[in-house]
Amino acid sequence: DKGYYTAHIGKWHLGQMEGSHPIDQGFDDSLSMIGTLYLPEDHPKVVNARNYDDPIDNMVWTVGRFSASFNKSDDFEPDEYLTDYYTNNAIKVIEENKNRPFFLYLGHWAIHNPLQSLKSDYDLHSHSGNHALSVYSGMIEALDRSVGKIVKTLEENGLSDNTLIIFTSDNGGAGYIELPDINKPYRGWKLTHFEGGMHVPFLAKWPSQIKKGTRFLSPIHHIDIFHTIAAAARASVPKDRKLDGVDLIPYIQGKNKEKPHKTLFWREGHHQSVLHEGWKLIKADLPNKKWLFNLNEDPTERNNLDKAKPKKLSQLENLLTLHNAEQAEPLWPSVVDWPQLIDKHGGQDYEEGDEYIYWPN
Repeated sequence: DKGYYTAHIGKWHLGQMEGSHPIDQGFDDSLSMIGTLYLPEDHPKVVNARNYDDPIDNMVWTVGRFSASFNKSDDFEPDEYLTDYYTNNAIKVIEENKNRPFFLYLGHWAIHNPLQSLKSDYDLHSHSGNHALSVYSGMIEALDRSVGKIVKTLEENGLSDNTLIIFTSDNGGAGYIELPDINKPYRGWKLTHFEGGMHVPFLAKWPSQIKKGTRFLSPIHHIDIFHTIAAAARASVPKDRKLDGVDLIPYIQGKNKEKPHKTLFWREGHHQSVLHEGWKLIKADLPNKKWLFNLNEDPTERNNLDKAKPKKLSQLENLLTLHNAEQAEPLWPSVVDWPQLIDKHGGQDYEEGDEYIYWPN
């Protein structure tokens, strides 16, 4: 309604059925990821790192295709390495819409498995001595190149000062790619609610509104992005429903001295968490266990206080119960529970005493 052209490129993961597709959700154009490969497995320019012993990695490789779709078209093969392909199409969006307001959602597949790097990027990191790590590093190289190209394009077109860029990740590194320390110093992996799975980079650049070098340390959430970009566009948000999230800019600028969130919640079936004033509770039915951490004093979640702080535990459980009571029942309940080691990656054996939690999916 504010005259913005809107484009989606890359991962969607919210469904391709009628009503769920990006075009049905309001985007003017959508270059959608259909397959999971970055290049065909036998392409001369690609270096692969496949783990035949891991069921998740095997699944992604087995169902993988190198394909995309534009505005619900038939599937087709991109003409270059996927990260570069998305980047170059993002640059086209910027250059073709530089004379009008535009919004671009670029959902890079990188650095998700299957681990596939351009050989030219792999060679920059082949000294690591670990083949999978060198491939992973090459994938990060391509992602970094993407960010640089997009920022440069905005600058060359005189759009940089008045364009808000947000860069973030949907989760921490995955244990199933079997690389240690990728979430260091935090515990846990993608698929868990430990900080290694959820504490991700979140960077914003908007030279006319955000002072260079600003650091903001209070917890924020991806739910804040919607309100932040709507406010940036001076667009109103729907008033006929309850929406979580806040416009972050007044907080980052210091105009609002309060913290954006007193309490935040995460739910994945029975695997649920609450963060309240620095205290974090993780609980699950499988195993029937609770973890309570004071992140202000223990940001790497080493000291479980569930037995030592019963009143605090009860307080956070009550907050989670109230939050759950406000939620609609999921349309598609979980069908599988998958065990995840917290302090070991997927290639390391379970030993008596190792902590684990189940991922409902």
